[in-house]
Amino acid sequence: MSSPESEPTAPEPEPPPAAAPPQVERKATKPRARLEEALVEIKRVIAGQDEMLERVLVCLVAGGHLLIEGVPGLAKTLTIKTTAAVLGGTFRRIQFTPDLVPSDLDGTRVYRPDHGGFETDLGPVFCNFLLADEINRAPAKVQSALLEVMQEHQVTIGHDTHFVPDPFLVMATQNPIESEGTYPLPEAQVDRFMLKVLVGYPDRDEELTVVNRSLDDPVDVRQVLPLDELSELQRTVKSVYVDPGLVSYAVSLAAATREPAAFGLDHVADLVAYGASPRGPIALVQSARALALVHGRDYVIPADIRSLAKDAFRHRLVLTYQALAEERSADDVLDAVLAAVPQPRLELGRPAAA
Repeated sequence: MSSPESEPTAPEPEPPPAAAPPQVERKATKPRARLEEALVEIKRVIAGQDEMLERVLVCLVAGGHLLIEGVPGLAKTLTIKTTAAVLGGTFRRIQFTPDLVPSDLDGTRVYRPDHGGFETDLGPVFCNFLLADEINRAPAKVQSALLEVMQEHQVTIGHDTHFVPDPFLVMATQNPIESEGTYPLPEAQVDRFMLKVLVGYPDRDEELTVVNRSLDDPVDVRQVLPLDELSELQRTVKSVYVDPGLVSYAVSLAAATREPAAFGLDHVADLVAYGASPRGPIALVQSARALALVHGRDYVIPADIRSLAKDAFRHRLVLTYQALAEERSADDVLDAVLAAVPQPRLELGRPAAA
C-alpha cells in the first residue's frame, strides 16, 4: 500500500486566458481614454447618434471600411468629415455622380508632349481617409474602381502598382429612399465594407440640440488623435483576446444565414438567396475586438458579438424576390438568426483565492 506522499495530486486548473491580469487591463485603459477623448471632440459637432459614432471608432481601430445608410439630413457626411478632422493624416472627399469615370478616383496615365513620355497622375483615393459621398449615385464601373484599393490598399494604373498611405479607410454614405439616378452597389464591393450602419432619426432632445447648435457659429474641431497613435491602437487591437467559443459562435451565425433550415429557421429560409460570405464572421470577430478595446477591455464577450452581428452581416445577405415582395429586410432575418443560434457561455475568470 503506497503512502499518501506517493499518490499523485491533480494539477490546479489554469485560469482561462480570457481572464486578463490586472496589469494588462491597465494597458487597455489608456487606449480607451484616447478614444473617449476623440469621441468627445466629435460630439462637440454631432449631437446624438451614439451608436453610429461608436461604430465609426470601431472601424477606425479595426482598420475596416464603413458604409453608413440613412435618409438625407442625418449628419452622415458631417460625421465622417468631423472624424477625419479629429484624426491626423490626409482626407479627401469624392462626391459620386453619374458622370464620373474610374480614372476620376484612381488616377490615369497622361502624355506629356514637352518630354515625349507618359506620367501617372494619382487620383484622390491616395489619402488616409476617403469619404465616398452618396456612393450609389455613380454607375457600377465607377464603384468597382474602389475594389482593388479597398481590399489590397493599392491601385494598378497601366503596368505600375501604387500603394496608398497607411492607414487607409473608406467611409461611404448612401441614401436608401431614392431609386431614380442611383445604382445598387455590386455585391463584390459591398462585401468589402466591414460594417454597414443604419442611421435613424434623432429623438426630440437630440434634435433640439441640433437646431440650437445651428444658431451658433460652426465649432472648430481640434486634432486629438494623431496618425501614429491611431496606428498604435490598430496594433493594440490585435492583442485583444477572442475565446474560441466566440469564434465558433460567429461562424455559426454566418452558417445560419446560409442554411436557415438546418438551424430550425424554416420561416425565413425562403427569404435568403445567398447568406453571408466568409468575410462576414471575419469582420464580426475583428470589429468585436475593436469594440472591446473601445469599452476598455482586452477580451471579447458575447455581448460584443451580438451587438455587431447585424452591422457585420446585413449588407452581405442577398434576399429573394419573396422577401422584397413581403417587404422583409435583412435585419428581420438576422433577428431570427440571433434568436435561434445559442449564445455560448464563457467563464471569463474565477474568484481570487482567499
